[in-house]
Amino acid sequence: MNLAFSDEQEELRRSVRRFLADKSPESEVRRLMETESGYDAAVWAQMAQQLGLQGLAIPEEYGGSGFSFVELVVVLEEMGRALLCAPFFSSVVLGAAAVLASGDEQVKGDVLPGIASGELRATLALTEDSGRWDEAGVTTEARMSEGAWVVDGHKTFVLDGHTADVILVVARTRGGVSLFLVDGDAGGLARTAMPTMDQTRKQARLVLSSVPGRLVGTEGGAWPAVSRALDLAAVALAAEQVGGAQRVLEMSVEYAKVRVQFGRPIGSFQAVKHKCADMLLAVESAKSAAYYAAWAAAEDDEELPVMASLAKAYCSEAYFKAAADNIQIHGGIGFTWDHPAHLYFKRAKSSELILGDPAYHRELLAQRIGF
Repeated sequence: MNLAFSDEQEELRRSVRRFLADKSPESEVRRLMETESGYDAAVWAQMAQQLGLQGLAIPEEYGGSGFSFVELVVVLEEMGRALLCAPFFSSVVLGAAAVLASGDEQVKGDVLPGIASGELRATLALTEDSGRWDEAGVTTEARMSEGAWVVDGHKTFVLDGHTADVILVVARTRGGVSLFLVDGDAGGLARTAMPTMDQTRKQARLVLSSVPGRLVGTEGGAWPAVSRALDLAAVALAAEQVGGAQRVLEMSVEYAKVRVQFGRPIGSFQAVKHKCADMLLAVESAKSAAYYAAWAAAEDDEELPVMASLAKAYCSEAYFKAAADNIQIHGGIGFTWDHPAHLYFKRAKSSELILGDPAYHRELLAQRIGF
């Protein structure tokens, strides 16, 4: 196993970083935060058509490029660094992963080419008002009505749920937990954007009243596919967190070099030095966890479930601590709306909770290793 990136992967990183520097500067992030959709449709199209990012890890037979999860992690790390406002995580990670894991070839052929081309935005609707990310938290029900499936219930904290073209809804049937494909404009579906602390990533609440749904895979057999999709999403989110943590570390070091207090740069004070050193250690350790998990995902290694929970738990805490320390090092200006420190702090907090907080993943990790 080699955790070093290849020359091609590093070139991909540089290309994505240049693109995001041009298309997702702080000013654009702030503008998109205030919009209802939360993303720029023209930039979304460029990402798909010029860079091929949406189809990067989708198999070639479904219109993608067929690269591994490692390349996807490289891209997500750069997106986390730039606080990209776009439905990339919800569509390319959650949506595509759930479809791929389902084993339903017909649904794959119908949905994945659209995701890869950027023409179709998807998301996964799992959590409800309880906020649980496990199988026991699913209370939404699906039943047969006049020979077709309909879904009743609600879903909360659905990433980009108010703008997605298709929604993969996790619901219970008589056979157990099942997965259903629901059109975003289906009759009986009410979608409401939720007010969130992190305005850079939109969330929605869905109310389903006898909404037509298309069964994905087999009835009652969806949870293994959903669980795998959540593991892959946890690795992807850990990579995003690494990118954000690296950026706030750089912001802290840059400011510590130029901010002068008592006649010398604050970076010369021992307390600030130690804080920066602790941030560096946490960020580098987070990279190791995320990269190893990415390798496990790319190789479909049996360690993936364990490494996914480990990476999510560690990277969540590392990013949040680094974002908080970044504010402290910047002092008074770090608390202002005009400074970007709070944008990373809010993204760090929301990312910590999405897919389950560190305590949840440590418990899941303990279960997966047999404790």
